[in-house]
Amino acid sequence: MARTGKYYDVKVKKAHLGWGTYRHTSSRKRRKGEAYIKIPAKYARSLQLLNQNGTGHQDIPGKNIFNCTSKDNTYSGILKAQGCKARGDKYAKQFSEKENLKGLGKWYKAMNASVGDIVRVTFISETDVCIELLKK
Repeated sequence: MARTGKYYDVKVKKAHLGWGTYRHTSSRKRRKGEAYIKIPAKYARSLQLLNQNGTGHQDIPGKNIFNCTSKDNTYSGILKAQGCKARGDKYAKQFSEKENLKGLGKWYKAMNASVGDIVRVTFISETDVCIELLKK
């Protein structure tokens, strides 16, 4: 499935900016600075963005692991597609930095992101993405 050149936009919400503290569950301790980029379900399906249910609990470049840079060159890291809307679903619902849930939080902070801004995720190759913050 060719995804190079495709992109999606998502409006930033409070939960995206404050994932570690703005939570509707008490499944774990609150952690300041954690953030994520939402993957709307229609894009997860059309772009085949899988979580670990879809990859057999493996990290697979181009499936759930992507090299990422920001258009403004303030961010560089590895994004992991993860989470699901329902138990057992194979499609991811968000990107976060692999093994560092605060990585995107630092980028949002550096960009002075706020609720209502837009994040554009562009696929520059099958394994590489570029993120951009579009101010409201």
